[in-house]
Amino acid sequence: MDLLVAYHKQPTVQLRNRLVQMNAGLVRKIAHRISHQCSEPYEDLEQIGYLGLIRAIERFNPTQGCAFSSFAVPYIRGEMLHFLRDRSGTVKIPRRWQQLNKEGQKVREALVASHGRQPSDAEIAAQLGVSLNEWRECKLATRNRVPLSLDATVCHQVDSTMTLGDTLPDTHYQMLQSLEEDRQQLQRAMSQLEDKTRQAIEYVFINDLSRKEVAERIGVSPMTVTRRIHRGIQQMVLMLQPQVLQTEP
Repeated sequence: MDLLVAYHKQPTVQLRNRLVQMNAGLVRKIAHRISHQCSEPYEDLEQIGYLGLIRAIERFNPTQGCAFSSFAVPYIRGEMLHFLRDRSGTVKIPRRWQQLNKEGQKVREALVASHGRQPSDAEIAAQLGVSLNEWRECKLATRNRVPLSLDATVCHQVDSTMTLGDTLPDTHYQMLQSLEEDRQQLQRAMSQLEDKTRQAIEYVFINDLSRKEVAERIGVSPMTVTRRIHRGIQQMVLMLQPQVLQTEP
């Protein structure tokens, strides 16, 4: 966070590169997850992810109280999805057929040059060493590979539209994002407690100490520790309640 604050105040290439290196694991984790959902190589997704990480570093404002990882993930993942959108189609063609199609184009050009006419499918298949049926299926799949944007509208509603990307949620990321939001809300609520009350709660619920151990550490009775924890939890519930109500439909 100190580096992020320093970069926000005075951006330099050296600071940005250090921040990229420190958060490279985040890019690799997302690239690894997405590579199992598509046919693109992991290495290509990783390289594209670093562009998203750099954009996140440049746009992150440390004064807003948001964790950088939560802020950066949508940028990294979004950059990879845009990359896939530009390269993918509605029909997922096996890699063997993708390679076969490239070789077929070269064979076609060579036969046209040598025969002075367009070759038949049987001639191309014979040169490729595959059956006529497989070559025709490969051609059909390639012809039907129409690019489809994740931003394409699939449903119109009264006050908004739904895109294809909206129908493909990443449930794992949504769970992590929800946990991070809960953690930030709890952290803000705890920061508003008085020091002794916050200290008692941290010892018991974060450091996993018994009330007796906490009492010995801070020099009060176990009953006092219990009262402080009870009072602190009540105060936090009151502080968090308005935020819960705002999110209800």
